[in-house]
Amino acid sequence: MISAQKTADILNIFNAQGAMRLIGARLTEVDEGVAEFELDFRPELSQQDGFFHAGIIATLVDTAGGCAGATTMPASSGVLTVEYKLNVLAPGNGDKLRARGEVIKSGRTLTITQGKVWVTRDGKETLCALMQQTLIALPQK
Repeated sequence: MISAQKTADILNIFNAQGAMRLIGARLTEVDEGVAEFELDFRPELSQQDGFFHAGIIATLVDTAGGCAGATTMPASSGVLTVEYKLNVLAPGNGDKLRARGEVIKSGRTLTITQGKVWVTRDGKETLCALMQQTLIALPQK
């Protein structure tokens, strides 16, 4: 379980991201090494076939991984994605996305996370994407 201050830090990271406001994401869980987000479908988030766009899926899980990683970094650190790989396993054809980031290894400078994204359609969740991510902790000025 993380401290109230660390939870507040993660909320500050989330709330400072215009991209999360733009797409309408919600932070639904934060704990040591874990962050989870949800996003309801809107036509503005779709690709040509009416599914969630892969870029939206990637944006959501990238942020989930970043926030999960930030829970293990010093409070004075900033967090940036260095690299990530996304495998889309199934179309984002549904009403809602749920993205969960989890820390695999936290180091002094680099942190490795994995992320999963599920799409919900007619009440049934399907795993639609997997991510592996490297984050860097940046000293704050």
